[in-house]
Amino acid sequence: MSIVVTGATGHLGRHVVEQLLEKVPADRITAVVRTPEKAADFAERGVKIVVADYNTPETYDTVFAAGDKVLLISGNEFDKGRVGQHKVVIEAAKAAGVALLAYTSAPGPLAAALADDHRGTEEALLASGVPYALLRNGWYNENYTENLAPVLEHNAVVAAAGDGRVSAASRADYAAAAVAVLTGEGHENQTYELGGDEAWSFAEYAAELSRQTGKEIAYNNVPAETLIGILTGAGLPEPFAAILAGVDASIAQGQLVVSTGDLSRLSGHPTTPISESIAIALKG
Repeated sequence: MSIVVTGATGHLGRHVVEQLLEKVPADRITAVVRTPEKAADFAERGVKIVVADYNTPETYDTVFAAGDKVLLISGNEFDKGRVGQHKVVIEAAKAAGVALLAYTSAPGPLAAALADDHRGTEEALLASGVPYALLRNGWYNENYTENLAPVLEHNAVVAAAGDGRVSAASRADYAAAAVAVLTGEGHENQTYELGGDEAWSFAEYAAELSRQTGKEIAYNNVPAETLIGILTGAGLPEPFAAILAGVDASIAQGQLVVSTGDLSRLSGHPTTPISESIAIALKG
């Protein structure tokens, strides 16, 4: 039996595999990737590498075995029908008789269009009869801290989120929760609402950036249409820019505040404050 991680060389997947290596023997871990060269470091450490692609369903025919625990990390190809891609994995997992399929979903209250594919995948997973764990991941600190260049250039945090707050945490925190589910017991048919211990507003985020950089960084709350224009001007496709603006609208309505404590409870430690992620990003 193996612990199988899809998207294993992505931002979240790498954290998951690294943390699994601290808990289980490498030969019990299978990393599913599209580009094996990106997983060479895992292969050198004894992780089994399997090449498979959501867009080529037959490549998943032999990925899973009976009793495997699987982490389906949601795809990032928003224009290729993510629910259909995810169903490829779910159907292969069902045919193999896996013991658990954990899926990285979106927070339950999130009504933005971003959540539509996640809801569709959840429905497919529940309908399949495969033992499941829904990991409803909140927002990542890195969604903001990995792209600080324009913020520091213009001395402004720009969002369309009003006074809304975000229960964000680091990718490593969410990975730790996934690892706990994959290596623990009693997680079958459970839903976890995952988010950071402390929610923050964009005004507070700007203030923390100001404190750490010594610059005066303001929070500019703008209409959704203005944000879409800024994002498309920076090179994002308009449909994706609209999705991100929709997330900001949800933030303004309080839909990304998660108060369950599930994330710190599963990971076994407090979540990473946004201030710490900012400090890491500024050092980088």
